[in-house]
Amino acid sequence: MKCLKMILQYDGTNYNGWQIQTGQAKSRTIQGTIQEALYKLTGEKIKVTAAGRTDAGVHARGQVINFKTESTIPVSRFPKALNSCLPPDIVAVAAEQVDEQFHARYSAKRKLYRYTIDVSPYPDVFRRRYAYHVPYSLKLSRMEEAASYIEGNHDFRSFCAAGSSAKNFVRTVEMCRVSKRDNIIEIDVMANGFLYHMARIIVGTLLEVGKGKIKPEDVKRIIAAKNRDAAGPTAPSHGLCLEKVEY
Repeated sequence: MKCLKMILQYDGTNYNGWQIQTGQAKSRTIQGTIQEALYKLTGEKIKVTAAGRTDAGVHARGQVINFKTESTIPVSRFPKALNSCLPPDIVAVAAEQVDEQFHARYSAKRKLYRYTIDVSPYPDVFRRRYAYHVPYSLKLSRMEEAASYIEGNHDFRSFCAAGSSAKNFVRTVEMCRVSKRDNIIEIDVMANGFLYHMARIIVGTLLEVGKGKIKPEDVKRIIAAKNRDAAGPTAPSHGLCLEKVEY
């Protein structure tokens, strides 16, 4: 028996998120699709653990998973072998053998999510799956200031959606950065952990700042409120991508 760590890329458009949903056998998930592919490849019923349980429609460029297998397939060839059993919108790009104590989620030190916003006058048909089209004038400097208040160790209860099973809402955001290139705004958020919908609520709040609906300094008040109603709306899922996980 060996424990493998694997890096995945996927387009989350056609999936109901990462996690298999109890009582929704027909619901297509990333986890379910990978486990089915592993069964085809190895004949084993393997449970896969992910670093981040991405929501429906969210993408990943650097999702990390781990699982145990008795397969004799060489580790270096495992990604290519698994890809032969996966649909084209999920790709394994690297694999390595790790210690049995490794856990893709709990061993992670930080994760980086990137949210992409298309601010061109008309939506780009080739970005429609990966960027949220916002045809409004956004004040980038205000969004940058507001983002700076997100950084640090805070109770992020105001940025957690209902339905979360979290008991501790304190997280450390090491970086919250807003940048613009041509008609694309990217919001990068790196933290030691994320609450349910946290990244998308941060983005939705920063968009409210960019539109002039709230002041940048109001973010401090929103954090202090520890109330979801105080923050902005949840940004759509398709603009979000799990970029990388660090251990």
